[in-house]
Order: sequence, then structure tokens, then C-alpha cells
Amino acid sequence: MSSASPSDSPPLFQIDDLHVSTEATDAEPGVEIVKGLSLTVNEGEIHAMMGPNGSGKSTLASVLLGSPEYEITSGRILFRGDDITDWDTDVRAKAGIFLAFQYPQEIAGVSILNFLRQALSARKGIEMSVLELRLSLMEWMERLDIDQSFMERYVNEGFSGGEKKRNEILQMAVLEPEMAILDETDSGLDIDALKTVAAGVQAVRSERPALGTLAITHYQRLLDHLQPDRVHVLIDGRIAASGGPELARQLETEGYESFR
Repeated sequence: MSSASPSDSPPLFQIDDLHVSTEATDAEPGVEIVKGLSLTVNEGEIHAMMGPNGSGKSTLASVLLGSPEYEITSGRILFRGDDITDWDTDVRAKAGIFLAFQYPQEIAGVSILNFLRQALSARKGIEMSVLELRLSLMEWMERLDIDQSFMERYVNEGFSGGEKKRNEILQMAVLEPEMAILDETDSGLDIDALKTVAAGVQAVRSERPALGTLAITHYQRLLDHLQPDRVHVLIDGRIAASGGPELARQLETEGYESFR
């Protein structure tokens, strides 16, 4: 029996006809937010998901990481061919799926060093040495233009918007995921901070060229730096159009109304 060729391998990440609603209560039925979305991200590809407020972008990001706030009513999420639709958030993270949050949470009393040690130990299934992690952190902090004192600070406590976003990229670098979902990573950043974050994403991708990325954003300015392979326009919970980088430029000049 011949061995399978690389082309026989399943795609890295797939969303298959996904329908998502808010959870129903005794008083109110659930409201459908994502309405039949399909998407395939192969190894090494960057996909951008663009859409106006209320289009379902952040709901999609939350669902992809297993948030219990929403209910998947039909469809599937696949990671390397495995159906992960019902997997818990921590299982997805250990498997190699990473989410950079639009609004990163503060974790009082937990240093970045300790946070990443626990997360990386869970991801790798072995106890990480503090020294080994510290050396890795120092190397990445230099590459991402982050002060070395950063690793002793409590996670996101007192951080500026730019520091929070750079911390997310630092986590992505150290945790070595296979699929990264960036939920409006450019939100609230000035031009310089945006360039730093985008350069950080590209530095991680240069180290891990097989990394798949789904960047969810309002603006083309992030895409100028990331140079996505595919751009998707999300309108009212559905992909209204897909194309190359030129689609983002069309959005910049025509706005979302032309896709409704």
C-alpha cells in the first residue's frame, strides 16, 4: 500500500456551513448571527475577514475558540480533518489553535513569565523549565521590540493598548500554534503600534511558515502590512464576497454598502 502524498492531507482549518445563534432563554429565542459560513485555510496562508460592525466577526472569533456564549445550530469546524466543533477551549488551545483577543483580559497577580510557562507546559504536555522559557522570551522580546522587564509584569495589568496587543503576539510566538485567529488585533492602535504588531505577526510567520492565520479586521491598513492571500467580506453573518488583496482595496474606496 502506498503512503499518502502531502496533497492527500486534509486542509489545516475548515469552517463548513456554520450557523451560530445566541443562546435561547425561557423569555427569548436565540438570534442567528452566523448564517451558513464556509471557509478553508491551508498551511501557510493568511486569510482576512472584513466586515462592518454587527456583521458577526467577533462572534465568529469567539465560536472558533469554543465560547459557551453562543450555540452552533449546524455546521462543523475542522482542524487537520478532526471535527472540533464540540471541543472545549483548552483542548483547542492545546491542539494548536490560538486566539488574539480584541480586548485582552487582565490577570492580576500572574506574571507573563508564569502565565506562558503554564500555557506552554499544557500545550507541549511537558513541564517547561523557567530558564528555557526565559531565554525564549528574551529572544522574542528583542525581536518584537518589547522591554525585558515586561515578562515580570502581571498579564495586561496597566498595559497600554499597544502593549496588550504586542503581548498577544508574544504569546503567539512562544506558544507556537498551528492556526492563529487574530480578532481585530489592529483595534485602537496608532500607526506606529500597528506597524510593530504587524511586523511581529510576520516575524512569527517567518519562523513558522506553515502557520495558518485568519485576521479579522475593519480596516485595510493592517492588511497593507500582512499581505493576505485571501480576503473575505462578511455581511450580516454571511460571506458576501471573496477574493485577493484587491478586494480590501475595493472596500476602502467603495465601502461595505456595495456588497449588501
